[in-house]
Amino acid sequence: MADIIGLVLPFFGLILIGYIVACITRQPAEALGWMNTFIIYVALPALFFQLLSKTPFEKLSEWTFIFGSVFSTYIAFSMMFLISALRSRGEIAKSTIKGLAAAYGNIGYMGPGLALLAFGEPAAVPIALIFCFENIMHFAIAPMMMAAAGDERNSAGILAAGVIKKIVLHPFIIATAVGVTAAYLELRPPVPVARLLDYLASAAAPCALFVMGVTLALRPVGRLPAQLVPIATIKLIVHPIICYLVLSWIGNFDPVWVFSAVLLAALPTATNVFVIAQQYNVWINRASASILVTTVLSVFTVTALLYLIKNNILPPDLYP
Repeated sequence: MADIIGLVLPFFGLILIGYIVACITRQPAEALGWMNTFIIYVALPALFFQLLSKTPFEKLSEWTFIFGSVFSTYIAFSMMFLISALRSRGEIAKSTIKGLAAAYGNIGYMGPGLALLAFGEPAAVPIALIFCFENIMHFAIAPMMMAAAGDERNSAGILAAGVIKKIVLHPFIIATAVGVTAAYLELRPPVPVARLLDYLASAAAPCALFVMGVTLALRPVGRLPAQLVPIATIKLIVHPIICYLVLSWIGNFDPVWVFSAVLLAALPTATNVFVIAQQYNVWINRASASILVTTVLSVFTVTALLYLIKNNILPPDLYP
């Protein structure tokens, strides 16, 4: 257990440090702008490129694995959406945000740092594949569901163009595509460029976790509603269980790939859910609360999951 605590303490400790520093210094939210820009447009893309470009190309086309992990996330979203829609008598907009809160994990800021720390560089490929294809799903779901709710006033063509633009121009997805191309062509950057990319990649996880802590401190929470109970339960417990069962059922994958996918499924609600809620002016404060609550609870649930994995209590495949 001491090894697991030693694994997660620096990780969640950085989030806590960011939270405490934000509470002490009281900087405005706008002060995070350039740090977020550095993480999203520079550090994490450098990390994805460096890891993927060194990976044999044949490992980058596991479509069954991609389907299993993304389908698991869609099931989690659908479960929470249906629960909310039934309780609210068909409120699509709020149910969409709740569904995203229960399914959209913090796989960008938290995923690479924790999975690479837990499983090493072999986890890089499944992390990148899951991130790209799950984000494609999320980028498409939010505007389509809001259009169905009547909150999206653009035409179908403009809506589709906006979704495609978000997917094609997202820096993580661009970096992944360039990394996959470099792997296919077996290209390696010159030593000075590779050294620069290594410096940037090494800054990705610490900066992302610190910013996440600051973001949690700056966001309004208010009263914690009972509606967060099913969201937290699905996000932190049900989602990783579904992912584990689906991947065990559909194929025999590398244990690192399975455990990386399950770990990413177990991560708390992504901060982007709050951004989407703000964009459509729906369930804003409670979306913020769901991020804080699931992040705090994930200290215990993620630690428990890593304990099961590291002590070989959880087999990599239920149907070997």
